[in-house]
Amino acid sequence: MSIYTSWSHKELVMAIQQGDKVAFKFLFEQYYGPLVGYISTYTQDKQLSEDIVQHSFITLWQKRSRLSNEASPKNYLYTIAYNRYIDLLRKEKRVGGLLEDLRMENLRNRIEEDREFLEKRLFKLKKIIEGLPPRCKEILYLSRQRGLEYTEIAEKLKISPKTVEEQIRIAFKKIRKGFEDGHSFLIFIRKILNHR
Repeated sequence: MSIYTSWSHKELVMAIQQGDKVAFKFLFEQYYGPLVGYISTYTQDKQLSEDIVQHSFITLWQKRSRLSNEASPKNYLYTIAYNRYIDLLRKEKRVGGLLEDLRMENLRNRIEEDREFLEKRLFKLKKIIEGLPPRCKEILYLSRQRGLEYTEIAEKLKISPKTVEEQIRIAFKKIRKGFEDGHSFLIFIRKILNHR
């Protein structure tokens, strides 16, 4: 049995203050397990809790000369460990908040870039459509903007449904040619124009 088991808190603190490593080891063996259990109730992470507790013992040893003879080493250790946990929690929230801010800023920039890219593409699409022959452009408008069926367009313009289909084909051929550099955008155009 260790001689330290019969010592009061004051005697134990005094021994540690004087650099008694055996007394410090006794303190470590007495409180390491319970302190890890205590901090784990906050962290829910045993490894992190062990790191915090080890840091707490190191801090106590480094600052042993400042220990009060009247203070309980147990209370001192628990206070150090809890404060360490709070510091890590605040740091984690700050880092997490910073990462979230950076992520959101990057997302905003990406959205802005995508919007500019899309606006340029849509402007180009509009120019291509404006450059279509009048009858071809009119048929495309009635089909894609007004939502008329080929037969309805044919009846309205007094032409055959086959002619309507041919004019739609010509329109898309010109659009595809204008966007040969952007295969994925052609898919997007088809969705916009609802190609049949």
